[in-house]
Amino acid sequence: MRCGPDRTALVKGPVEIAPGVHGLGSEMVNWYLVEQAGKLTAVDAGLPGFKRHLEADLRVLGRTPRDVVAVVLTHADADHTGVIPDLQRAGARVLVHGADADFLRRPGLKGGDANVRNILPHLVRPATWKIGAHIAREGGARPPKVEGAETFEDGDVLDLPGAPRVVHTPGHTPGHCVLSFERAGVAFTGDALCTWNPLTGRRGPQLMPTALNVDTDGAERALALVEEVDASVVLPGHGDPLHDSLANAVAAARQAGRS
Repeated sequence: MRCGPDRTALVKGPVEIAPGVHGLGSEMVNWYLVEQAGKLTAVDAGLPGFKRHLEADLRVLGRTPRDVVAVVLTHADADHTGVIPDLQRAGARVLVHGADADFLRRPGLKGGDANVRNILPHLVRPATWKIGAHIAREGGARPPKVEGAETFEDGDVLDLPGAPRVVHTPGHTPGHCVLSFERAGVAFTGDALCTWNPLTGRRGPQLMPTALNVDTDGAERALALVEEVDASVVLPGHGDPLHDSLANAVAAARQAGRS
């Protein structure tokens, strides 16, 4: 799912990862579309700058923004909410866990482990500057304030294309969730588990770095909540798709430890 330096800011068009499941975004920030019966569920919404390519990307799939029924969020960070206003204007619902709803309406600093003290050691790393520049260039420093979102809770099965099941995995944010599309055999892990560390550049299944989590202890505990999720494809917010079980991804993340 990685792309070469072709389009502006490494933005890529839709890539089919599994039947009816498409990856979009950039080399560093992913969002996804799941298709069922001609309608789409967006999982996360990337960075605000991705709106430049939104209609063209959907046109590749033979769709328009009006075909996106809903945006369902793994969490409410700025690099996961960017094109929500454009999809809302076209009629999409927005759904987020209740614990992240206020942050979606009033985005700001997360707090907890996500503080300057923990990010300072990473400033010597080229990957940290690369992701920071990419997020700034694509409008991540000015995330949209999203009103009118519906909320869901742990265990809910959402009446949306693909019928995602919610697994609440607090840690990266209080309302972070993994979304299991059981019919498609796909689990969207958001930032509960990544396959590319945006601060160190390390590849492979792992926790997000401490400096980006509200509660890294909680994020580590939350891995146990998704071990039994039945999926053969793991799709993170950052990094390449993993064509393996979520249980194996969790085991690899535990072995990788913290950063």
